[in-house]
Amino acid sequence: MRNVLMVLCALQILSGSEYILTEGKRAWSKIDEMPKNKIADMSKIPQDPAFYANQLEALPMSRQLELDKEYDEKFFKPWKLNRIEKPLDELEWPFRSVRKEKIFDGAGTVIPSFVYEQWIDNAQFELLDTVHRQGITTRHVDVRALPTARPFYRDASKTGEGFPFDYNQNSSYHINTPLYISHYSKDRRWVFVRGSTAYGWVEASGIAVVDKSFMERFENGHYAVVIRDNIKLYQDGKALTIVKIGAIFPMIKTNVKTSDNNSTALGYLIAQRNLDGKAILQSASVAKSGLLVKKPLAFTPKNVAMIARQFYNEPYGWGGLLQTRDCSSTTKDYFAVFGIYLRRNSSEQAMDGCVTPIGSLNKNAKKQMIIGNAKPFRSLLFVPGHIVLYLGQYKGEPVIMHTYWGTRLTDGSKHVLARTVVTTTEPGKELDQIKESSKLANTLKKIITFGE
Repeated sequence: MRNVLMVLCALQILSGSEYILTEGKRAWSKIDEMPKNKIADMSKIPQDPAFYANQLEALPMSRQLELDKEYDEKFFKPWKLNRIEKPLDELEWPFRSVRKEKIFDGAGTVIPSFVYEQWIDNAQFELLDTVHRQGITTRHVDVRALPTARPFYRDASKTGEGFPFDYNQNSSYHINTPLYISHYSKDRRWVFVRGSTAYGWVEASGIAVVDKSFMERFENGHYAVVIRDNIKLYQDGKALTIVKIGAIFPMIKTNVKTSDNNSTALGYLIAQRNLDGKAILQSASVAKSGLLVKKPLAFTPKNVAMIARQFYNEPYGWGGLLQTRDCSSTTKDYFAVFGIYLRRNSSEQAMDGCVTPIGSLNKNAKKQMIIGNAKPFRSLLFVPGHIVLYLGQYKGEPVIMHTYWGTRLTDGSKHVLARTVVTTTEPGKELDQIKESSKLANTLKKIITFGE
């Protein structure tokens, strides 16, 4: 029945334009100019995730399929909602945040209260749930805390403030992400939405409203997932959007005309926006193999190394700023490929799997507990505010991959790394000014394992 549905789906796709998914690059931005210091771990331990992949414990495909089914249920949940589930007081946290302390623009100038009060007024939360529709992203979109593209920062003279910590950047969503639409901003440029992992404001131009027919065709039970980072979607030679690892595309069968006869080929559904703001389905092809695979990708040493490598050395981007990732968006997208659903932030992810508390142990006992209990490439290690992927051990030391801002020093500043790195649980331990109590090995609280 599902195969028949895939064929029928192909017959209802609008045609006339050629959509192609192909290799690409993330646009160079200010985030690529951040300081990138080094630490001894970068030269003393193997940096290629493939080195640790032989420590992998098998995860049967039957178990992956169970997890993948749960993933799909959570991914499509916004299409089953009829209201925003959080109370208004929780949704208004950005209002309290900008009113509580001074906020600054990129030049370090204080943003006056009348400016952020305009943002708050533009949110018009008195209209919460009045649109009451389902939608979908039609490109890669930022999810903002307040309905404005303007960034705001805390005091840039303090460590961990200023660029790239745009406190208006709440998250980001891939193309083809189902949404629940609550309401529009007063200026109609922004929409307050709930996706599978985050609430917030997205640009109205980046989403479309879906109807029952669209949802039935899109949610067809056959999905591919992107396994090459920063690919691009083109229409008739024009780049439409970046597409990141973890993005999902329903698969369909399409008719292909050849010089001899007609044949069927695999196509991928994409949501696009018409002039009325409604979603239409288009079919995209791929320029080469190896960009997408049927979800979930098998959890094998070869595959985990291939996926992990693509995050390595990518710049740190708070909340997915400028099409990059922070620690929890790296782990979320990594696990998505294997059909394992993680929520958006580190504190939520720390509750998403099988949890082993380690906070009460001393540093050396924690290391031994990690080596003895964490599963390479499918366990996370958590400290409040940060989360990392456990790769395995090297010479008796646990090794992690994480999108890391930097190590805390005794003067309160940080030795900034600002990218995804492979380290021990004591990154920067050779530094004279390292703050011992702030080392990850001393502050880690939990091991979180998936697939148990």
